[in-house]
Amino acid sequence: QAQLMESGGRSVQAGGSLTLTCTGSGRLDIYYYIGWFRQAPGKEPEGVAIFNNEDKPAYADSVKGRFIISYEDDKHTLALQMRNLNPEDTAMYYCAAEPNPFLPDEVASAPQFRIRGQGTLVSVSS
Repeated sequence: QAQLMESGGRSVQAGGSLTLTCTGSGRLDIYYYIGWFRQAPGKEPEGVAIFNNEDKPAYADSVKGRFIISYEDDKHTLALQMRNLNPEDTAMYYCAAEPNPFLPDEVASAPQFRIRGQGTLVSVSS
């Protein structure tokens, strides 16, 4: 069964930067969609950034201009570069992928992706 694994989460101060990474069992561009969503305590999951099957990125408004999604290592790794972090970014971040194109091509779909990792915790202090 396909598995994804996130790493890189830790505690940082507001204004700081952090890069999360996601790996699987091979190339990650085999999925129709792949990306990141997050869930803060007591809140609904929120799509953060995704790639579609054409490698077109999409971002949540709350992270535009601060986060960058990218592939590394010949597309064996998915990265999320985060800068200018603020306490509202505190959440468990999940890497998720969807092999089928039945969801809307938008970042809000990310929490519905059926393949996902265990999450990595990002905590931003003021």
